[in-house]
Amino acid sequence: MDDKGSVGKISVSSDSVSTLNSEDFVLVSRLGDETPSSTNNGCVSLHEEKEDCSEERNVAASHHPVYESSSEGSPSSPIPDEDSVVFSQLTYLGCASVNAPRSEVEALRMMSILRGQCQLPLDVTLSVPGVSEGTVRLLDPNNGTEIANYPIYKILFCVRGHDGTPESDCFAFTESHYNAEIFRIHVFRCQIQEAVSRILYSFATAFRRSAKKAVLSSQQAAPLTPDSDLFTFTVSLEIKEDDGKGTFSAVAKDKDKQSFKLRAGMDKKIVIYVQQTSNKELAIERCFGLLLSPGKNVKNSDMHLLDLESMGKSSDGKSYIITGSWNPNTPQFQAVNEETPKDKFMYMTTAVDLVITEVEEPVRFLLETRVRVCSPNDRLFWPFSKRSYTETFYLKLRQVCQRKERKSPASDTLYEVVSLESETEREKRKTTITLVLSLSVCPDNDEPLLSGSGDVSKECAEKILETWGDLLSKWHMNLSVRPRQLPALVRSGIPEALRGEVWQLLAGCHNNDHQVEEYRTLITKESPQDSAITRDINRTFPAHDYFKDTGGDGQDSLYKICKAYSVYDEEIGYCQGQSFLAAVLLLHMPEEQAFSVLVKIMFDYGLRDLFKQNFEDLHCKFFQLERLMQEYIPDLYNHFLNVGLEAHMYASQWFLTLFTAKFPLYMVFHIIDLLLCEGISVIFNVALALLKTSKDDLIQADFEGALKFFRVPVPKRYRSEENAKKLMELACSMKVSKKLKKFEKEYHTIREQQEQQEAPIERYERENRRLQEANMRLEQENDDLAHELVSSKIALRKDLDNAEEKADALNKELLLTKQKLVDSEDEKRRLEEESAQLKEMCRRELDKSESEIKKNGSIIGEYKQICSQLSERLEKQQTANRGELEKIRVSCEKCSSLFNKEGRVRATVTTAPAGGTEETDEEKEGLKNQLREMELELAQTKLQLVEAECKIQVHTLKPFVSSQDFPVT
Repeated sequence: MDDKGSVGKISVSSDSVSTLNSEDFVLVSRLGDETPSSTNNGCVSLHEEKEDCSEERNVAASHHPVYESSSEGSPSSPIPDEDSVVFSQLTYLGCASVNAPRSEVEALRMMSILRGQCQLPLDVTLSVPGVSEGTVRLLDPNNGTEIANYPIYKILFCVRGHDGTPESDCFAFTESHYNAEIFRIHVFRCQIQEAVSRILYSFATAFRRSAKKAVLSSQQAAPLTPDSDLFTFTVSLEIKEDDGKGTFSAVAKDKDKQSFKLRAGMDKKIVIYVQQTSNKELAIERCFGLLLSPGKNVKNSDMHLLDLESMGKSSDGKSYIITGSWNPNTPQFQAVNEETPKDKFMYMTTAVDLVITEVEEPVRFLLETRVRVCSPNDRLFWPFSKRSYTETFYLKLRQVCQRKERKSPASDTLYEVVSLESETEREKRKTTITLVLSLSVCPDNDEPLLSGSGDVSKECAEKILETWGDLLSKWHMNLSVRPRQLPALVRSGIPEALRGEVWQLLAGCHNNDHQVEEYRTLITKESPQDSAITRDINRTFPAHDYFKDTGGDGQDSLYKICKAYSVYDEEIGYCQGQSFLAAVLLLHMPEEQAFSVLVKIMFDYGLRDLFKQNFEDLHCKFFQLERLMQEYIPDLYNHFLNVGLEAHMYASQWFLTLFTAKFPLYMVFHIIDLLLCEGISVIFNVALALLKTSKDDLIQADFEGALKFFRVPVPKRYRSEENAKKLMELACSMKVSKKLKKFEKEYHTIREQQEQQEAPIERYERENRRLQEANMRLEQENDDLAHELVSSKIALRKDLDNAEEKADALNKELLLTKQKLVDSEDEKRRLEEESAQLKEMCRRELDKSESEIKKNGSIIGEYKQICSQLSERLEKQQTANRGELEKIRVSCEKCSSLFNKEGRVRATVTTAPAGGTEETDEEKEGLKNQLREMELELAQTKLQLVEAECKIQVHTLKPFVSSQDFPVT
């Protein structure tokens, strides 16, 4: 079963919670109990326990005084729930986060760890409800005050220790924490071992019994409890968008990052479901305001009112539903209407104001959700599901008066609001997640140092910087050889301003272009450990500004590096603690270079070997550390032997995280300096120095005190740079390399002797288990490879089909192109032939024009000659005529009257002798006709001359026009 999927169903309503738990809850029983059990590793389901539940509870009540029914009441301890069973003489051992909340193996492992490492065991009284709608409560046995509570619907799994083991008197249950994003296991120890099974039966009863049935079977009203004025509401938010088809569909919600995926520019609707899940029912009269605002922790003045479309109870009467319309294109919602960058998100706050009949003032439920805004054209794929965001609210009311004048009898009591708190606020306020969480209130100085604490200054003496500058310039000339003075300088600490460059050179990442490209490919792939990485990112360096913001640049880069390494190293994948080392590297270099250095540390420096072969190399490191203690600090070694404190109980985190998880950054950076320069053996130097400087305090401490001292005072002691420097100087002064090799051989010799002394059957069984595990791993790898092969073949087949289709299309295109080429060549030949013909025709026309021009030229010359001759003849004739006339006018008085003063013949002529006159007139008429003919001939000759010139111009321009219209290629 998918745990995440189950948890997703939890948050819908209390009814679905009851159904889920009654179907999916698994009860793990101790082997050898007298209770009915299955043969599957001690696991029995609630279906098998159902028949004996009521009988066993009665028997337990009569035989085991360790618990009592709450229906009888007790003046010293309040009654937490109706029909609940209270168990005393219990010890709370602590809690821890788990990745597989339904895994019996992991639950038993965490039970063993917490039982062995419990620092502050706490005596508690446990109240288990009799119905699935109730709450498991932890009470103070002295005054009966509530320490913590866990709703039944959040409890996923219950387990008890196996018979014959130290954990046989222990039991535990797992619960979803922080809105089902984190899972925790709580471990308890019973002083009376037989009571363990009775407690598990009480859990089984709660999950099999409905609250409605319990009410029907009750003969009298239950007494008031301390929480009788505490009302629980489940408020769900659903966002719908216009799907372009005239309807509104629920938007997608990212499963991993719990954020709604909105599309920009789309009209939306906000739907709020309010359901009361505990105490007597309050009557919701109406909703008088549905508000929305971008961001979180917004002021009331920043909220914007939405238009209400509908309000009222659901068809089954269990929920009150409010629907409002939201136009994201308005200016006040511009922030949630712009596309957000990839892998980023923003917050949106929704508020609903309700008028409740029995409450004096309106009640506001405030929901803060993550949203991502994408392009309107984006489509939704499988990583998203249409789910609502659900939050549980606890409304604390106080009765102020009786309202007799009200019509409804259910509304006689009037309340005022004392407090309104969400489940998220309550969880964050009440507890923080640690490996071992004590429920007792500790003073501030008992709180462990947050990871990422401490400021590291980049200031450095000028002389030191000059020394490092000279060293780096020489080193860059020959990167394959480290300078001789490098180790001495590194022991004093690398200047903070140069750490990024020096770390890359020490790790051999100066030429890592190939790995940078590989990193960019890896971050695009899916990681099977994505959920574990996401959970750890929020807990990495919470005290550092770069990593404390959820969804900020620091957490985003850290997530990419851890994800890329989990894909890169398939054998080891992502392991808890890697995020701290990656965060240290990110503080000094870009994420691509940080990934390269992380790979070098894991592979070349041997850190990944600690996680292989069931942590065999890590156990060897523990043995080496204890042997070093035996030689260097024998009195502390003997003290640890006496109190039963082993190296793995306090040094596991030192080796797996390289001291990066709990210690101040100044000390952490110096340790990484030495690690990259001298190797992983530096961890022994630092561990031995820590033990030596803390020897006096540790010798005076018992088992639990020593564990607490390692967890709290030791990291805080080195917040001072002076103390950290002294510690690192002491660590560098110890020479342990040769002894480490000797102790490693000694460890392997002891292991071989143990294997030889081991009974053959046990050895074979152990070997068989190891081979089975290897076989399962290989089978899984084979399945993965087979799946990958099939996927690759399918992908290749698709690529081949696409390539063939593309080749066919290209062939067709090639044939068309060839045909076009042939047609173009034919057209070219045709045009060349036409061009040649036109040229020949133009040449002939030009020759013809030239001959005509010559002919016309000769005609014109002749015409001009004739004209000149005629002109001369005319002038001569006119001169002769004028002379004769002048003679006539002078010699003949009679004729003088015929001429005017200019010598011309007058128009009016008197009668003259017929003979002479007629002769003169005929001669004149003949001359006039001759003159007219000559003028006519002259005009025709000029006209021919103009036409000839025009033809010459036309023939001259034709070749030029032809060459422009028909170019030859």
